[in-house]
Amino acid sequence: MLELYAHPFSSYSQKVLTALYEYHLDFDFRMLSPDQPANMAALAAVWPFRKFPVLIDNGTPLREATIIVEHLTLHHAAGAPLIPADATAALDVRFMDRFFDIYIATPQQRIIYNALRPEGQRDPLGDDEARAGLDTAYAWLDGRMAGLEWACGDFSLADCSAAPQLFYADWTHPIGDRFPNVTAYRQRLLARPSFARCVEEARPHRPLFPLGAPDRD
Repeated sequence: MLELYAHPFSSYSQKVLTALYEYHLDFDFRMLSPDQPANMAALAAVWPFRKFPVLIDNGTPLREATIIVEHLTLHHAAGAPLIPADATAALDVRFMDRFFDIYIATPQQRIIYNALRPEGQRDPLGDDEARAGLDTAYAWLDGRMAGLEWACGDFSLADCSAAPQLFYADWTHPIGDRFPNVTAYRQRLLARPSFARCVEEARPHRPLFPLGAPDRD
């Protein structure tokens, strides 16, 4: 039995959900929200940091989104694996997974956290640095994606990571026409059935987006 403690609007939860949907796996979704205190308590019992998602596989907790997808690939993969068996190809997939988590998600979340601060405690310099970091990441990725459909050839862990991170990054610091390969890649990710399902499941929670969710996607 698989149980996923997560929230549908969370980018890292969506990373794991995309993998679960790609593998067509059955699981019990344990919603993490203030009106579900039993789920919050169960999460804290296995991971006191209360960071999510957390997957429980027959009683064994798996923490951190990438590790969860690695576990699913090792033990539950049905069909094409999200991490290649070839070690060299797998390194590239893992590198791109880290790229999206570190160079897209981290500055994007820095902007969000800054917006959540009281107005007098915000950090304009930090905000500018995060936006410059995103521009650098977009530019590098634009070159990487020239001529590619997915980040590493076949759809993989890297794309499970890219989908939610680029989805929210574009809301936070628009990609626009400056980086056409990134924009086109984001559109392909949005059209992928596994991630499209994540987007629809998260749609009711869009008022949670601190900067105001745009009227698109």
